[in-house]
Amino acid sequence: MVFAAHAVCPSFSALLLLQGGTISSGDNAWMLVSAALVLLMTAPGLALFYGGLVRSKNVLSVLMQCFAMMALVSVMWALIGYSLGFAPGSAFIGGFRYLGLHGVGARPSVYAPTIPHTTFMLFQMMFAIITPALITGAFAERMKFSAMLLFLGLWSLLVYCPMAHMVWGQGGWLNASGGSVPSLDFAGGTVVHITSGISALVCALYLGKRVGYPQQPMMPHSLVLSVVGAGLLWVGWFGFNAGSALSAGALASAAFAATHFAAASGALSWGAAEWIHNGKASMLGVISGAVAGLVAITPASGFVTPMAALLIGICAGLVCFFMVTTVKRHFGYDDALDAFGVHGIGGTLGALLTGVFATRAINPAFGPGQPVGGVDGHWVQVLHQAAGAATAWGIAAVGSLILLWVVDRTVGLRVSTEQEIEGLDVVLHGEEGYHLD
Repeated sequence: MVFAAHAVCPSFSALLLLQGGTISSGDNAWMLVSAALVLLMTAPGLALFYGGLVRSKNVLSVLMQCFAMMALVSVMWALIGYSLGFAPGSAFIGGFRYLGLHGVGARPSVYAPTIPHTTFMLFQMMFAIITPALITGAFAERMKFSAMLLFLGLWSLLVYCPMAHMVWGQGGWLNASGGSVPSLDFAGGTVVHITSGISALVCALYLGKRVGYPQQPMMPHSLVLSVVGAGLLWVGWFGFNAGSALSAGALASAAFAATHFAAASGALSWGAAEWIHNGKASMLGVISGAVAGLVAITPASGFVTPMAALLIGICAGLVCFFMVTTVKRHFGYDDALDAFGVHGIGGTLGALLTGVFATRAINPAFGPGQPVGGVDGHWVQVLHQAAGAATAWGIAAVGSLILLWVVDRTVGLRVSTEQEIEGLDVVLHGEEGYHLD
């Protein structure tokens, strides 16, 4: 039995191995499928979702950014990223034991005793791929391709890997099983969504607004593409969350159910808020609400009941709607595709609500019979969740600001005004997404 998925207790897993823990073909099959589903979330899922939201002259640049992350981060993960995230090290970053995937093979690891270490590594790699890809939504339509590669490559190593180690790695400071501040993050609300969302805000502020924003309308060029992308994200998220059980047991089923119900209630609550506010519900609003629900349930998915998942989704839809429609307009920052409003805020909300609704009835994360969250009477867990979220905010904000400064001083961050007006597809890639003959 795995108690807390990514935050699994190393000593418990090691004990299973000593007692003869063996590979489960069923668990391995489920984890390989889950890894593929998470990869599906980046391309085509996120690529189409983001691609449809930009203007037609920039659609290929967005698709290229997502696809580039699949290639670049995969290579970096094999060389050094996985080791920094999951090898034994300090409380804040892993060591070099798995450099070049040395020692990562067919035998199980301390993280997942019923699947090959290679399978666990591959599953984690897909998370490392999509996280920096999420940030691209903030600087869409105005960052150089070379700058994007350098910034997000460095960001993956210096922001994502330390955060992943702190929350999920052996001896991590925020690890739910033995960390100094046990923070619950079942599938990446802190590691993935908060870090990417806060970094997105820093990027939007550092780069400044797009030419003509907000005076000129910059409407999505193809909501059809975005709807298809959102649907693929919803499906892929089952691998993201249910796969984080690291086995094909009851915990995966609980996470699967929570994921679906939160997405559904998030879509309805955003749509309802929009209907009340604007007199009609839009397709863009409904798919945004679904993604907001998926983001918020991510840290809680393996810890909460279906009814709690519905509540988390409702809260996410309403709060993220307010951030995107009111707060963003009030402060005037140009987060082009609302990566901060949905992922940064939705992830933070989900992390805090995990502390409220996590229950031993779903996941005895701290041992059989021990309270987990507020509903069990363990309200201090909300403070631990806040500490985890604050850590992610700080590391993402400071790390991103430093890296943006470095990249700006080396290759430059932003395309020229003329290039931005012409469109990044032709300027940066010499191609067009659509040929209107």
